[in-house]
Amino acid sequence: MTQTKVNSLVESCMNTVIGFIINFIANLILIPLFFNVAVDLMINLYMGILYTAISVARSYVVRRWFNSLIHSTPTKLLGDKA
Repeated sequence: MTQTKVNSLVESCMNTVIGFIINFIANLILIPLFFNVAVDLMINLYMGILYTAISVARSYVVRRWFNSLIHSTPTKLLGDKA
């Protein structure tokens, strides 16, 4: 069974939202702790939003590419018999 494009997008978004929350909190704690740099909340939020958009696009493209590979491989191996 193939995953629809909408399902791929929803999964990519959920995965990225979870990652955003984890990284947002981690940045607030780890950057000041290890680099002694104050983290402005709004800059952290804007950077997170930008990287989240990039991550959603990357995750969606990779998922669709793998989905295409999974379904084209049997056809290539079996020729017209598939």
